Amino acid sequence: MSSTKLTSFEICAGAGGQALGLEQAGFAHQALIEIDNWAAETLRRNRTTMGITDESIIHEADVHSINGSKYRDEIDLFSGGVPCPPFSIAGKQLGADDDRDLFPEALRLIKEINPRAVLLENVKGLGQKRFDDYRQQILSKLNSLGYITHWKHIQAADFGVPQLRPRFVLVALKAEYDAYFEWPEALSEHLTVGEALKHLMGSEGWPGAEKWAKQANTVAPTLVGGSKKHGGADVGPTRAKEAWRRLGVKGTSIAESAPPADFPTDLTDTLPRLTVQMGGVIQGFPEDWTWAGGKTAQWRQVGNAFPPPVARALGQSIKYALEKRELGEATSALKANQSALVV
Repeated sequence: MSSTKLTSFEICAGAGGQALGLEQAGFAHQALIEIDNWAAETLRRNRTTMGITDESIIHEADVHSINGSKYRDEIDLFSGGVPCPPFSIAGKQLGADDDRDLFPEALRLIKEINPRAVLLENVKGLGQKRFDDYRQQILSKLNSLGYITHWKHIQAADFGVPQLRPRFVLVALKAEYDAYFEWPEALSEHLTVGEALKHLMGSEGWPGAEKWAKQANTVAPTLVGGSKKHGGADVGPTRAKEAWRRLGVKGTSIAESAPPADFPTDLTDTLPRLTVQMGGVIQGFPEDWTWAGGKTAQWRQVGNAFPPPVARALGQSIKYALEKRELGEATSALKANQSALVV
């Protein structure tokens, strides 16, 4: 059984959520592709945390311009979070007719690189019946390249992340590894917003932090970050803001810092706001993750990220399949590793 790190190639890397989780699962990045300048800078600032010693591995580039041929047969896992607007319930749901749909580019690169496994994630809207034919086209293409495919709705809260965040995940493996793959099991308990953020809410001396944490006793709604054209630094649409209000958080804007020592403690008329750092923790990032850009750009990265603990759990399942571990052994290892995510 190999204990060496496997290799990965990732497109649409964003602020590094998937990359961090996959590094924790045992993958060494050979390329991270991200077109957004601030997200690419975030990747560079946090590269050592993701196990990256050579900054040239981070490519600030359009996926269309990347040629995967030089990586052919050298990559174990091809991964990415392809843009969600073509399938998002909040958008026009144009699917394949949306010029932001990068599934064709992902499939091109997979053909060029010929990785042993594939991990792609998107919003749950891709699982709707209206996209049945489109999903089948993707599966048929992957099948023709020698992959066995699996789709699954994943809830981030089931993997130690204090928010719902449903995602539609595609895993594909070369046929010889497929029999060894199993989806990671959900954790038995959810991490609440209060448990995750109490110490940060109290970091500036606010005496109401403990009382607040007891009120924030469930997982959060899905964080959103908006796009370059729409959405600012807030927690999302009206329904999300109301859900955050019930958790004791004012969601109309993002704070520069935690509540000060003289901040009110009654939690009725005046509520604390999240900071970018707190949003990152809600997504499962470490507290010391460095976010590049202004507050709006930072929050967009936070809200559009893939939670690292989810990527870690999926990455471990894929890694064990590529190492051809027996299912019983892999299940035991996955449960032990996932339990360590909730502290």
